[in-house]
Amino acid sequence: MRLRIAWGALSAALVLAAPLPAHAAGPQPRLGWEAQQTGVSARLRGLAPVSRDVVWASGSGGTVLRTGDGGWNWQNVSPPGASALDFRDIEAFDADNAVALSIGAGPDSRLYRTDDGGRTWTETFRNDEPQAFYDCVAFFDRRHGLAMSDPVDGRFRILATDDGGWTWRVLPPDGMPPALQGEAGFAASGQCLATAGGRDVWLATGGAERSRVFHSSDRGRTWTVSATPIPADDPARGVFGLAFRDPHRGLAVGGDFRPDQSSPVAAAVTGDGGATWQPAGAPPPAYRSGVTWLPHLPSAAVAVGPTGSDVTYTGGRTWQSFDTGSYDTVSCARDGSCWASGEQGRLARLTTTRSRT
Repeated sequence: MRLRIAWGALSAALVLAAPLPAHAAGPQPRLGWEAQQTGVSARLRGLAPVSRDVVWASGSGGTVLRTGDGGWNWQNVSPPGASALDFRDIEAFDADNAVALSIGAGPDSRLYRTDDGGRTWTETFRNDEPQAFYDCVAFFDRRHGLAMSDPVDGRFRILATDDGGWTWRVLPPDGMPPALQGEAGFAASGQCLATAGGRDVWLATGGAERSRVFHSSDRGRTWTVSATPIPADDPARGVFGLAFRDPHRGLAVGGDFRPDQSSPVAAAVTGDGGATWQPAGAPPPAYRSGVTWLPHLPSAAVAVGPTGSDVTYTGGRTWQSFDTGSYDTVSCARDGSCWASGEQGRLARLTTTRSRT
């Protein structure tokens, strides 16, 4: 589908904080967003933090941004001649190597690769299947990755790479369960495809009679599928973002992205690798498009959307709001720094402070 979103980063205070279990008593860290000056007006729905210093972001107007100094300065490293494209997802391995996905019907769906920090780009895939519409890209490691398209001939189409995104091939459709009528992915945050470990990957859907999450434990060759409690039954509803801390514990967020519609169940949680999903007991108050686990707090995660940001310290069972700004996606680097991005070039770093008692 035609949607995507973006986010910010986490401060050194969180990196140094002791992990808080889900049942921890006492005050939790106070979260906030520290705005960055990007110098662009593009809607940034693709986000790839590598570290507290290196972050990549991408979005409309063929925009790709990169910082190497923690957001003090953002470089526009957009591929030349790509201004008509919408880069809804980006995956980065370090300060030099990144893969960007543009979404759209037919040849608008493309993949680009750089190995010199965005100074030059190589187009490594251009879609030639009229039915295909690519939504997300995700990597297991520096070499192995997948990109997913809305259904072609009744099944979701999966691209695979074994060389870090320089070449791509379509995987055989035999291992993919049939799609429901109207079922598709949402290109809203770069998170309709999520990986954990070296082989597990999940694919989020909506738009059909129910929202579902597909799971593969063999890098996309074969898949199983399970329903979630997040509402669907409409092209604007479903699961928009996924995050897995490991092959077992996962979060799903979504709802109805139309501003005049309510989303009573905007989040769900799994503890068995996506085989079953339970609704959050106290979900975010409205539609959310992006979600990420906080690296150094084992039961904590952040979700974002156009009406605000929420945090959970209970592994996704209960959520509480901490900001009302509009963001489309959120992601964290391994060192604990977290970022969010969204409309009008918005990009922010997540900050934390400890409450004094």
